[in-house]
Amino acid sequence: MGCKNSKLSTADTLVLGAIQIMIGIFHVFMWYFLLVLYMGQLKGFFGLYEPLTYRTGCALWGVFFIIGGAFIIKAVRHPTEIWLICSLSMNILCVIISNIAAVLTIIELMNFHSVSYRNFGQAKLGREVSRILLISYPLEFAIALVYSICLCSHLSETHEDTTPNESEEVESTF
Repeated sequence: MGCKNSKLSTADTLVLGAIQIMIGIFHVFMWYFLLVLYMGQLKGFFGLYEPLTYRTGCALWGVFFIIGGAFIIKAVRHPTEIWLICSLSMNILCVIISNIAAVLTIIELMNFHSVSYRNFGQAKLGREVSRILLISYPLEFAIALVYSICLCSHLSETHEDTTPNESEEVESTF
C-alpha cells in the first residue's frame, strides 16, 4: 500500500476532527436556513420550489460529520481499539454521505423547474446555498478519506507489530 509510512501527529488529527465538526455545524445551519427560506414560500400558480436536497434533508446529514469529528477527537485522546474502529467506520460513512450529497446537489442544480414569480427569489437563493454546500462536500470527503487512510495504515502497522513472525515461532519451539 502506498501510504504505509503515512502518519498524522496528534495535533494534526485534532485539527482534522475540529474542522470536520465545523463543517458539520455549517451544514446543519445551512439546513436550518433553507428550512426557514422554503417555509416562507407562497403557494402560487406554478407551485412551491422544493428541491431534491431539501426533501432528503441533505444538509442535515452534517450531523454525521459532527459525530465523525467527535469520534476522531475521542480516538486521539483515548486511543483504544474500539474508539479507533468507531472513528474509522464513522469516517467511512462520512465519505459515502459526502459523495451521495454531492451527487444529489449536482442533480438538483441541473434541473430547475419554473416557479411562481413570488417564490423565484427564494428558489434562486436556495440554489446559491446549494452551490456553497457543493463546495464543502469535497472538503469533507478529503478530510474523512485522509483520516481513514492514515488510520488504516496505522492499524495495519500495529497489527503487524503485534503478530509474531513465523520464524520467531519456529525458533521458540526449539
